[in-house]
Amino acid sequence: MMPNIVTLLIAAIVPMLVGFLWYSLLFGKSWMQVAGMTEEKIKSGNMPLIFGLSYLMSFLASFLLFAMVVHQASLPSLFMGEEGFVTGSGDAFDQFTVLMEQFKGSFRTFKHGAFHGFFTGLLFVTPILAIQAMFERKGFKYVALNGGYWIVTLALMGGILCQWG
Repeated sequence: MMPNIVTLLIAAIVPMLVGFLWYSLLFGKSWMQVAGMTEEKIKSGNMPLIFGLSYLMSFLASFLLFAMVVHQASLPSLFMGEEGFVTGSGDAFDQFTVLMEQFKGSFRTFKHGAFHGFFTGLLFVTPILAIQAMFERKGFKYVALNGGYWIVTLALMGGILCQWG
């Protein structure tokens, strides 16, 4: 099961929208302090390049997140042989067809995707940020700000991908 490309493109916008709110309106001053950012440093960046690459990375992340929030996405891998996907007829193909017909819409809600996105942010991304922060000598507040951002962002992305992917 392949994701809908339009849904991936929409989900990839979420990190920028949440980032605008999170890192400017809600926690801008705190983030600048713990990240060691200044207004001058922010203005010195090539913003079109930064936003373009951020969007590309968010698109790639949405591809992986789709597989994590839409359980049916991994079903075809159960029916792969040495020559590739089992097609045509036979027991394996018939079983796959029955499974897809029976479960293709199961757990395909915003709430379900947000649940998986939330826990992906909490249990996967935040620990990675914490490890990196320890080596960069950043404190708990740095991890909490950035981890919180990714928890919220991935929950929203997961909801979008699961509901409309």
